[in-house]
Amino acid sequence: MNLWEETKSIPISRSMIWTAYQRVRSNQGSAGIDSVSMHQFDANRRKHLYKLWNRMSSGSYFPPPVKEVEIPKSDGSIRKLGIPTVSDRVGQMVVKMYIEPRLEKLFSKHSYGYRPNKSAHQALESVRLNCRRTDWVIDLDIKGFFDNINHDKLMLAVEKHIPEDWVKLYLRRWLTAPVQNKAGKLIVNEGKGTPQGGVISPLLANLFLHYGFDQWLERDYSTISYSRYADDVIVHCKSGYQAEHVLFKIKERMQSIGLSVHEQKTKIVYCRDQRRRGNYPIVKFDFLGYSFQPRPTSSKKTKGLFLGFDCAISIKSKKRISDKLGSLKVERMNFQSVVGIAQHLNPMIRGWIQYYGKFRKSSLHPIFRLLHQRVVRWARYRYKRYKSSIKRAYQWLKRVQVQYPNLFYHWQVGFKD
Repeated sequence: MNLWEETKSIPISRSMIWTAYQRVRSNQGSAGIDSVSMHQFDANRRKHLYKLWNRMSSGSYFPPPVKEVEIPKSDGSIRKLGIPTVSDRVGQMVVKMYIEPRLEKLFSKHSYGYRPNKSAHQALESVRLNCRRTDWVIDLDIKGFFDNINHDKLMLAVEKHIPEDWVKLYLRRWLTAPVQNKAGKLIVNEGKGTPQGGVISPLLANLFLHYGFDQWLERDYSTISYSRYADDVIVHCKSGYQAEHVLFKIKERMQSIGLSVHEQKTKIVYCRDQRRRGNYPIVKFDFLGYSFQPRPTSSKKTKGLFLGFDCAISIKSKKRISDKLGSLKVERMNFQSVVGIAQHLNPMIRGWIQYYGKFRKSSLHPIFRLLHQRVVRWARYRYKRYKSSIKRAYQWLKRVQVQYPNLFYHWQVGFKD
């Protein structure tokens, strides 16, 4: 008998393991506590996948501890991510693929994060439209959301929609898996939190907030619009008074489900524009890497510019890209020609434009001017004839643009400055 065809007590087939592995492989990701990278996993794939299938399908699979990784945030604080092993990510993907279709039928159309056929751009477009219709915004920040999800409340929601005992068994094991910190110490879970970085975590987080926030807001405040991307939430209100009242009720609701609102980061914003001229102190908020604020705007229906309320890449996002260019040390890259630099940078440039160029693409010009400065510096380091004249170095770059207009990806889409 083929070992892969052995009858097991839990209905996890080898095709489920294989499909889950392919999805995990396409997402790549770093190694967990076992230090086994995706490349190393692939080298002995059959052994790893058979071992995972054998244990999961018999109920004897216990996830290893999650590796804690600290990611610095723009405000100086630290975001802690939990990185499972490659094998554990495959196991989580199996369960995610099994339960996601039925949970998707529950979720609100206003929830966009980590969902099939939903995107950050759709969430941003929703916020743009709602800002035109209503004057006020609650920019809601849930404090330490992933670290504070209550397991008992989450499992009540799971029980409501998932009758399979084997699924609930593995979900509990993943929720209670210990975390190994940088010092190598194992931290045991205390009934709350799901590692931000796990495959199953975003789906469980969406289920928690479906009942904890979405359904509650839509039931008690049915006339209010909102957009949620995981734990980033924008709520639209018609008046300042309504915004204050709803925020007060949101704080009560968060407290009732074991969460809290971040007082320093949560704010009420006035969407000031040409027709909404009230004088209020806060007229800007950030959402998904974009800043929403009063901006000069043009329209086909009107001649000239007027003051609109719209989004463009945020200052924080520009700084993040600038810091990335600095860390790459473009001017010191050891390529024989500028072609090598372009080939190295184009995947990143394409990603920046595809995400941050969706709305007000022209706001990316300063980033590419900075990139050009660094390419010019590279030329001055590389070629003696440009060492004494920055003007000639810029003239060289202009000639490259003319001769090879598709060399850099941003040149292909019109960024020539």
